[in-house]
Amino acid sequence: MANKLLIIEDEPDLRELLSFTLSREGYDVMEAETAETALQMLDSKLPDLAIVDWMLPGMDGIELVKRLRRDDVTEDLPIIMLTARGEEPDKLKSFDVGIDDYITKPFSPRELLARIKALLKRSGTPENNVLESNGIQLDLNSHRVTINGQEIHTGPTEYRLLELLVRNPDRVFNRNQLLDRVWGRGVYVEERTVDVHILRLRKLLKPFGLDRAVQTVRSVGYRFSPSE
Repeated sequence: MANKLLIIEDEPDLRELLSFTLSREGYDVMEAETAETALQMLDSKLPDLAIVDWMLPGMDGIELVKRLRRDDVTEDLPIIMLTARGEEPDKLKSFDVGIDDYITKPFSPRELLARIKALLKRSGTPENNVLESNGIQLDLNSHRVTINGQEIHTGPTEYRLLELLVRNPDRVFNRNQLLDRVWGRGVYVEERTVDVHILRLRKLLKPFGLDRAVQTVRSVGYRFSPSE
């Protein structure tokens, strides 16, 4: 599946141009014209990267980034700030609130594409769209999983769990974080559901001796430890 990008831009012509350019490059593009609309969209679908305009109506881009960085689900979301404000104090302010990159209008679409690719690579999305760890390979385009060259069949939920854990080695996720990131905030399921799917994932990994890599952290949640 293609990387998902969220464009938050209130100028219709620019938003349409960005959407066309990025879609042509193979990205799955989501669009929002306000920060408030973007926050609603993020409750149900988490993109791989967000492009945020500074001067949005209502909540501006700076305040939006602050909100995203305070949220467990979006605290690590790669963000590019898009703005006509190119003075050094403005750039410093943007980086202080937690953006990852900054591009000034007017800009070259080729430059934006290059920055998107670089940021996705830095954030753990490999250039060939294949995640690898401990003999596990996840093809992010086809959603195929192979272990030591042997393809295994996973359910969609187990795939999303495995992808999240492999992308974030040794990071502990509590059950609520896993529910938000794997199932989405718009879906109500009990915390016990997480435990059930973790058990299923471990059963898939056990024949390869990798079930112990999905560790239970008592009274907290779960983590993937490649060293195990």
